[in-house]
Amino acid sequence: MREKKLREMEKIADTIRSLAHPGMKPKQLIEAVKERHPDASRKGIARAAFLSVIMSAEHSTEDLQALHDHARDTRDEGDR
Repeated sequence: MREKKLREMEKIADTIRSLAHPGMKPKQLIEAVKERHPDASRKGIARAAFLSVIMSAEHSTEDLQALHDHARDTRDEGDR
């Protein structure tokens, strides 16, 4: 069960990495991700965004800030 969830999170992280770009608003990214992963929750997308940041840090520094901002903003929106 845990491995299935991890695989799904990795798929969402890959989607986030392919869609995210600097200046993109978190809401835009969430909507785009939900089009490809309709069952994904906001919390799941935020977790996948953090995973994507970790995975991207060593490969693509230009998207790293956008991914980090999205993950942080999504997490903070959940606290409101």
